[in-house]
Amino acid sequence: MTTSTSKSAPPVTWLDGLRRTILREQAGWAVIAAVLVAVVLLPIVTVAVLALRPGTGAGVAASVLGRALRDTILLMIATGGITLVIGTGTAWLVTMYRFPGRGLLDRLLVLPLAIPTYILAFAYVELLDYAGPVQSALRAAFGWSSPRAYWFPEIRSLGGAVFVLSMALFPYVYLSARASFVQQSVCVLEVARTLGRTSLGAFWSVALPLARPALAAGVALVLMECVNEFGAMQHLGVDTLTVAVYATWLQRGSLGGAAQIALVALIVVALMLQVERAARQGARFHHTTGRYQAIPFQDLYGAKAWAAVAACLVPVLFGFAVPFAVLAYHAVTHAGEAFNGGFFGAALRSIMLATIAAVVAVGVGLVLAYARRVVRSGLVTRAALIAGLGYALPGTVLALGLKLPLSAFDNWVDGGVRAVTGWSSGLLLSGTIVILVLAYVIRFLAVSLGAIDAGLERLSPNLDAAARTLGETATSALRRVHLPLILPALGTAGLLVFVEAMKELPATLLLRPFNFETLATHVYSLAALEKFEAAGLGALAIVLVGLVPVLLLHRAVASGRAGS
Repeated sequence: MTTSTSKSAPPVTWLDGLRRTILREQAGWAVIAAVLVAVVLLPIVTVAVLALRPGTGAGVAASVLGRALRDTILLMIATGGITLVIGTGTAWLVTMYRFPGRGLLDRLLVLPLAIPTYILAFAYVELLDYAGPVQSALRAAFGWSSPRAYWFPEIRSLGGAVFVLSMALFPYVYLSARASFVQQSVCVLEVARTLGRTSLGAFWSVALPLARPALAAGVALVLMECVNEFGAMQHLGVDTLTVAVYATWLQRGSLGGAAQIALVALIVVALMLQVERAARQGARFHHTTGRYQAIPFQDLYGAKAWAAVAACLVPVLFGFAVPFAVLAYHAVTHAGEAFNGGFFGAALRSIMLATIAAVVAVGVGLVLAYARRVVRSGLVTRAALIAGLGYALPGTVLALGLKLPLSAFDNWVDGGVRAVTGWSSGLLLSGTIVILVLAYVIRFLAVSLGAIDAGLERLSPNLDAAARTLGETATSALRRVHLPLILPALGTAGLLVFVEAMKELPATLLLRPFNFETLATHVYSLAALEKFEAAGLGALAIVLVGLVPVLLLHRAVASGRAGS
């Protein structure tokens, strides 16, 4: 008699159950991250599909593309070069030298970031145009009776656009260079001096190469803003790619042509990001010891001190003080006209939209950042990186890429509802603030994601392991452990998105519902009608809101020096 024995399955241990639970949770977080990234990619895919479809307005695009591409490239080259010189030079001065007003100028140099570029353009046109106070005063003083009697720089030109963008955007390079310079140790500079380098020679041979990755990042931000800028370029009469997308879409009625120009703009942005990455490749530096000294200030006296003051003060005057004075003057002298012209309604709508966008962007950013922390896979990491590409999308391109698919969805739903009930469902997404909020979230998700990532990276992975051993799931650990610890990061992310949404013009202009004005579109509409004085209060409100994150950003950059 034979007996058969069968091996029984090993008992499922507590550790096996925990491992399976973690794998299921990781799969869930990965799926959520993939869905969110698909939403971010929707406008890019839409533009590419429409542009590559045969017979979609190639003739219209070809008629304007050459000039638009030329003006965009010239604008990028000139603005990038000027901002690099101003931002790097002023950052080096306030980091290395002590001179009268250095501490105040260090704070003032970041203030131009609070003024949106289109508002800066409106202010300078108001100030320097033929009918403006500057030329009017010159004609009265010298007795000139016509434009032919004298020469004056034309603000509505490519040169005027370069000036406006350079004065508005140089703080990007300044902050990047400042952050790099304050973290450099005096040791490396002293080594250069012992090898016979002068102070200026140490800057060129040591400090500047060490700061190259930061400078490349700052200039890349400037160039992206050059491609994205719409309101200023249209007001100054410069036909960049974003202006060409708007004109081809709305004025020439060619969606296909607009999509092809938008695709070229995306290619320019992609190439620019690759150049920036190549410029930083192999340029990573670190200290080889933890025992290094902070960089001491060098005192400047006499003419050198006042030359340093002038070098830092001039960009502050042209980038902030002068346009702010123009805005303040119009806000005070035309306050009644502004109040009666829809200021309060536009302000309330801006606050509502920006608040909703900030809440949604923080939620989406939290999901993506936490998914990257929980899953730890290349797929989720790449998904988070792709989600940040929205910041590089020009507003007109983003609007075009969202309007078409959401309008098609609305029409499909409306057709189904009509067939069943005989009633029209109307525009559920494309004609409401939903599409605006979606555009803001895609556009500024990188801002939210960066702030939240920084907050999560400060938390030790041991917290996750400890929560697991106490029976917490990934979701409950996020709610009970991580969220209370990263509330400051969430608040920072929300504030940054709120301010950016308040300032956003091109996407708002193209996607807003009918008769729906925000502060940005309110100011733009009045400036387009040559009534900028009535828009002074709205423009000043946008600037004052923008001052808060700018000053917080400066505080974070300049709060410490190497070795502290």
